[in-house]
Amino acid sequence: MKHDAVEKNIGLMIVLIIVALSFGTLVELLPLMFSKQTNEPIAGLKPLPALELEGRDIYIREGCNTCHSQMIRPLRAETERYGHYTVAGELVYNHPFLWGSKRTGPDLARVGKRYTDAWHRAHLLNPRDVVPESNMPGFPWLFDNEVNSAKTGKKMAALRMVGVPYTDEDIAGAAAAVEGKKEIDALVAYLQQLGTLLQARR
Repeated sequence: MKHDAVEKNIGLMIVLIIVALSFGTLVELLPLMFSKQTNEPIAGLKPLPALELEGRDIYIREGCNTCHSQMIRPLRAETERYGHYTVAGELVYNHPFLWGSKRTGPDLARVGKRYTDAWHRAHLLNPRDVVPESNMPGFPWLFDNEVNSAKTGKKMAALRMVGVPYTDEDIAGAAAAVEGKKEIDALVAYLQQLGTLLQARR
């Protein structure tokens, strides 16, 4: 039988497995690469302003994305708890993506405007003050550290190179927009805009 020849020849089997996996990958990924739904921003989407962009970098630096996902699956249990499911068009300007898969804490994809700035500040200073059962650590240094404004414009220029539509004015005004701001201001600003574009469509 022909399959006996394949099963007894490890080299041939490896080649056929690679061919099968490559074909399957192309079938799954190629349509997504050319789909408007996955490559074009949703209506109203704009690049993060300077302060929110710095907040996103602080979010990554502090490891928030290791415990909080930012991807709501299109399942009833998820949409009822967190809001509108995540769509690719709202994430086209994200570099890197922060979808995540582990939820030690709740998903944050739609956390924007659900709580006040004061709540977020209290939560980030000492989470148990507002959520007694929380096992999240506090981040008191964010209240003391100032945002480093020297690199904000350079970050925007680098993101423009990968397709984020920052203007020359955005880049030129970036340093002034974050000058003198504390890291807590930037992180709260980032959290407060998460998912707000689709929240209104729920």
